[in-house]
Amino acid sequence: MTEQILLIEDDVAFAAMLTSFLERNDFVVAVAHNGEDGRKLLSKTAYGIVITDLKLPDTTGIEILEFCKETAPGTKVLIMTGYADVTTAVDAIKKGAIDYISKPFRPEELLMVLKTSVPKVAEEREKIFTQNGQPAEKKRLGAPYVNGISEISKKFNEYLQLVGPTNMCVLIQGESGTGKEVAAKAIHDMSQRSGKPFIPVDCGAIPKEIAASEFFGHIKGSFTGAVNDKIGHFQAADGGTLFLDEVGNLSYENQIQLLRALQERRIKPVGSNNEIEVDLRIISATNEDLTKGVAEGTFREDLYHRLNEFSVHIPALKERKEDLFLFTEFFLDQANTALGKNIKGLDKQVETAFKKYAWPGNLRELKNVLKRAVLLTNSSKITIDVIPREVIIGAETTPKKDFSKETNEKQLIINALKETEYNKAKAARLLNITRKTLYNKLNHYNIEL
Repeated sequence: MTEQILLIEDDVAFAAMLTSFLERNDFVVAVAHNGEDGRKLLSKTAYGIVITDLKLPDTTGIEILEFCKETAPGTKVLIMTGYADVTTAVDAIKKGAIDYISKPFRPEELLMVLKTSVPKVAEEREKIFTQNGQPAEKKRLGAPYVNGISEISKKFNEYLQLVGPTNMCVLIQGESGTGKEVAAKAIHDMSQRSGKPFIPVDCGAIPKEIAASEFFGHIKGSFTGAVNDKIGHFQAADGGTLFLDEVGNLSYENQIQLLRALQERRIKPVGSNNEIEVDLRIISATNEDLTKGVAEGTFREDLYHRLNEFSVHIPALKERKEDLFLFTEFFLDQANTALGKNIKGLDKQVETAFKKYAWPGNLRELKNVLKRAVLLTNSSKITIDVIPREVIIGAETTPKKDFSKETNEKQLIINALKETEYNKAKAARLLNITRKTLYNKLNHYNIEL
């Protein structure tokens, strides 16, 4: 079945070019040049995908995303942005967008994003359900999950399979880029809730002033700007799983609100007098030491124990080097499929560089490096000239053995700030952490700008 796309773009010429390209690649495309027309089309037709600009003449891509969540929850949304600071677009992903793409971009890049982020609905259903409609054993929907072959990966996978079928709250700990959300989704898909929503939330991207509205929803007129009723994350995840990413970034006040909701399994939308019962599972994740936060009084101990009924540590890529080329083959295959290429593998120089490199960005960095390399490669194997400079330099540099983890992290932060000319938003993106986490680390390491 051909996928139907709604393109919402106020640049008429650019919209026409994208429409022509997408139609040549077997998509059916409808176009709106403002938010109002886009909403009208969404109200009349069921689209599989909405591609919308972040800034439109009468609205924003975020509001289009919210509209889709309320009126067409099965529709996937891709955000386009022409602005240097793409923080808002990243936040949109945490609110449910499948991805974002920065302008200017080549149409082939958009096609790659669509093919990697939007699996066919029929294929998804085949992966999830057996003929009698029951969840198939160990089948997964959404982000693909790769089982490692190293001993540390085997132990980690055993933990996921052990806790997956239960209803326990799980705390996933690990560095940025290790795939904590993918692991959380795998847990959800192994549970009895697999046919219900999986709602990911980036706690670090929610301002504390509107956190109650984001989590519990609000009613129209409850505060300035509340022009419509809104369903919060708790209600959206009812029956399924709520994934709280970077939960350590919640303010103390928001922690209290979250704890109360978890204890009572009831929520009250902002401005409402009525409580709503919710049935959901909580999986949370952090790249920080929450026990340190508990000791310092920045994270509530009772909330920590509520979230941490079962904890798992997701290993960094450098801890499971035996899995490196297993993940390389997987991401290479993904990129080949998306770009319509047939790159066979890596040449010897690239293999050597990959083995020596520390991969501070973990699986996310490996995936991005391979995606870029496949796009640039015209031969049968990826050669060293299409590998990013930081990977080559990092592979050539032998780390000092007496460097502590904190010393390495501090230096990584300093290097990122220098590379982005001390733009903290860009540095946070380069480090794959939220800006709030970056500010906390700047304070922790006494880094003065």
